[in-house]
Amino acid sequence: AIWGNIVYAGTLDGRLLALDLASGELEWSVQTTDPTLPYSITGAPRVVKGKVLIGNGGADFGVRGYVSAYDAASGELAWRFYTVPGNPADGFESEAMETAAKTWTGEWWDYGGGGTVWDSMAYDPELDLLYIGTGNGAPWNRQIRSPGGGDNLFLSSIVALDPDTGAYVWHYQTTPGETWDYTATQHLILADLDIDGKSRKVIMQAPKNGFFYVLDRATGALISAEPFVQVTWASRIDPGSGRPVETPGARFEEAPAPALALPGPVGAHSWHPMSYSRSTGLVYLPAQELPFVYAHDPEFERVPGLWNTGVEAVAAAIPEDPPTRAAILAMVQGRILAWDPVQQKEIWRVEHDQAWNGGLLSTAGNLVFQGNARGEFVAYRADNGERLWSARTWNGVVAAPVSYRVDGEQYVAVLAGWGGVWPLVGGAGLKQSMRTNVSRILAFKLGGTASLPPPLDGPRLLPPEPPPLTADADTVALGQKLYTDRCGVCHGDGAVGGGVTPDLRYLDPAKHAIWDPIVRDGLLKHAGMVGFGKYLDQGQTDAIHQFVIAQSQKLYQERTLDER
Repeated sequence: AIWGNIVYAGTLDGRLLALDLASGELEWSVQTTDPTLPYSITGAPRVVKGKVLIGNGGADFGVRGYVSAYDAASGELAWRFYTVPGNPADGFESEAMETAAKTWTGEWWDYGGGGTVWDSMAYDPELDLLYIGTGNGAPWNRQIRSPGGGDNLFLSSIVALDPDTGAYVWHYQTTPGETWDYTATQHLILADLDIDGKSRKVIMQAPKNGFFYVLDRATGALISAEPFVQVTWASRIDPGSGRPVETPGARFEEAPAPALALPGPVGAHSWHPMSYSRSTGLVYLPAQELPFVYAHDPEFERVPGLWNTGVEAVAAAIPEDPPTRAAILAMVQGRILAWDPVQQKEIWRVEHDQAWNGGLLSTAGNLVFQGNARGEFVAYRADNGERLWSARTWNGVVAAPVSYRVDGEQYVAVLAGWGGVWPLVGGAGLKQSMRTNVSRILAFKLGGTASLPPPLDGPRLLPPEPPPLTADADTVALGQKLYTDRCGVCHGDGAVGGGVTPDLRYLDPAKHAIWDPIVRDGLLKHAGMVGFGKYLDQGQTDAIHQFVIAQSQKLYQERTLDER
């Protein structure tokens, strides 16, 4: 964020920095989180009325969410609003937290609670209201964090605050009693819409749960909500109460068996920004359909520093059975939706054969720009979706473009880089992943003549012959469960890499020979691969190794058969 002559930026370890716009020199730095807890900052700050606003991430690791406001000139803390209550024995920071605590049960504070404000915020200068979107519960599984049920405020909510004091004004909870990782941190758009012949000041959001919401931004009252993708967890949003009508059996923590659900935890819409055009009256939405099998983890035990979801991760692994596998992968889709927020319906769509495509930019020139997972940057007609122009980027794009003018000439620029949760965890669900990633800013203008260097991403080489498998089927199955619980979040479902971290099926013999020094001791921690020695014992890391070898052998046999 930029305010005056200062650039404000968050860092992954939870600091907020103020840098001189011209020189880059540090003006001040403040630690916004407790460095002993697994907080992070992955979102951008906002500046409102001389205050820098920043949230944080880490709900999946077990933290308590909040948003902070700092004086833009000095970095002094002005106020802090917690999004979930803490331990009642310590007292409540506000009346809002005391009220929220009545919607929780058990000893939720031991798990953190979640509700982190890791992305979207918006400000209305006319109403003088700050809006924040809050995240999922920690752990996801409500039965663990709040065993007696409850709405668990203010998880998965849009909350309106007084920007001067941080005082609570109103809230709307998109997913009461959140248990599916359905964050409401997605892009918030403020607009004035003509609804039933009356101009309404609205706030719009398409969160992970698959419904498109239009709220009165002065009061938080629901105006309308309709599904924009296939939704199985709820049949509709009741217009009177504003609450979802949940599908029987959708709450996996109460179900006797795992159940396939749409959307999954990656969301019907993730953090990739949507865009609203006043010219067409449409919202352009990067939607996706990613199924997930939810199952209660009866053996859950919180492990500080690691993912703590309370969900049986191995139940959601992509099946090996070819027909079932093909059916699941066929459900993985991505698209651009041109959505009418007044009529609450789709006007046009552009289908992608991959999920996890970039954010959108709409312009007054009747254009919509998007980068996609296939490594393209594309312009479409905003009124009908006709594809007009494209340029190769040579790696996937997830960011949203921007448009600006220099000396009267318009440019469109985009940060081209492949990453995020789906490329990390998706495995075979990525269908065809980028195998290299060259992060760079690409800028375009009419009449531009520059060209990119040739891509580095050549044909995948034949994998090296893996070591022999020395374990029995039970050990390999244990290795799959441990891998899925502890490793799959970075190295992909089934050890299938998505182009962000190394594909473990392609490990060369030298790496297999030093498996323990890498996995247990952190030999490659300088490259981001931390040691898991305090989390996994020798037998467990051996089992994971045997699972990876088994997956490597499958790939090797498939590829050598193709070669023959």
